Amino acid sequence: MAEIYRLAIDIGASSGRHIVGREDGGKIMTEEVYRFKNGVEELGGSLVWNTEALFYNVKEGIKRALAKYPRISSLAIDTWGVDYVLMNGDSAVLPCAAYRDDRTADIIDEVHARISFDELYKRTGIQFQPFNTIYQLYEDKKRGRLSAATDFLMVPEYLNYLLTGVKKKEYTNATTTGLVNAQTGDWDWDIIQALGLPNGMFGKLYAPGESVGKLKSEVAAEVGGQIEVVLCASHDTASAVEGIPMRGNRPYISSGTWSLLGIKSPVAHTDESSLAGNWSNEGGVGYVRYQKNIMGMWVVNRLKEELCPQKDFAQIVREAEDSSFDGITDINAPAFLSPESMKEVFDEAFANKEKKPRKEGDYFRCAYLSLAASYAQAIKELEENTGIKAEELYIVGGGAKNNYLNKLTKDFCKVKVIALPIEATAIGNLKIQIERGKA
Repeated sequence: MAEIYRLAIDIGASSGRHIVGREDGGKIMTEEVYRFKNGVEELGGSLVWNTEALFYNVKEGIKRALAKYPRISSLAIDTWGVDYVLMNGDSAVLPCAAYRDDRTADIIDEVHARISFDELYKRTGIQFQPFNTIYQLYEDKKRGRLSAATDFLMVPEYLNYLLTGVKKKEYTNATTTGLVNAQTGDWDWDIIQALGLPNGMFGKLYAPGESVGKLKSEVAAEVGGQIEVVLCASHDTASAVEGIPMRGNRPYISSGTWSLLGIKSPVAHTDESSLAGNWSNEGGVGYVRYQKNIMGMWVVNRLKEELCPQKDFAQIVREAEDSSFDGITDINAPAFLSPESMKEVFDEAFANKEKKPRKEGDYFRCAYLSLAASYAQAIKELEENTGIKAEELYIVGGGAKNNYLNKLTKDFCKVKVIALPIEATAIGNLKIQIERGKA
């Protein structure tokens, strides 16, 4: 019998990859066939995503995959959450704003005046982040951009639309908007009404595993074959959690640009302690991902770009290990989100302290120590809020390859760290496609 192949297109904030997978003896075997760079771009003083380049690379990767594996039965796309493309019928209203842009800063208080954050959290269970879709859409409304929009598509939904001509909204990514009710799993119409957002923009939500459609004929001709596009858990962290070969239900960290630390939960936790700790309840595949966004490799990557772009990460880690600097800072402070100079943010954090980072290794050691300390604080809160006892911690994603950070995490969190340097997001994406094929 011919092998059945699937294609996972996993796009993160800094890179994208096309991974072909097949099931063999209950295991998912994978092969990366294409990789491309991604990143925010500046346009007219704003930070945006280059959707044209994204779509070009999506098609180029499909072409490469089909050239090697002509019998790919399905593909699915996952990306980061929160960001979206406004649509006017079948036309995009561009540009596509990036979450690191600060455009929502002046309207957050106005949103909370219409509906308090306590009420938002009680309804959605989504942690406060200034870039949450709810604030972005309200800012679009204030600027008049919604007057030219009939609906909106999250980034993976928009790419699916360009491939197929079909618009379908996916549940896990929709939860990152801060506009989905944690109890009903559907749009919260009271919030939408309170903010004066057009009801028609919020279409039906579909679960992972649903078909989107076949490639448009012109796309199929361009890439060299026909494939069915389906919905995976299109928020990359939701797919990553699906891809963890977990023994029982254990805490996890999906370690990339961000560190997402959490646990699978049968219900949303919207109590006062979860609110105070800024915990989030995001959609999973049959469960809620009770998790917290913690700063991740973004800080380290920015330090590398600024201090020593010529060095590889192996050398950076060695210098961090050799450093004796033991300073720890609040790595989740707003100043670390998108500074012009990451070094200056660290310098400012230690400006009034006797011991300051001096060498490059000091800055990286401080970043790693601070990340591990923030993980430990999150684990403590997780135990208090859920009643679980964290004895093991699964780490997947790019950060799982960093043995030094893993050791610090073990020491700070006092847990057994199970680091799996695997493409968990792509595996989760493929798993949903494979299980759909068996249904």
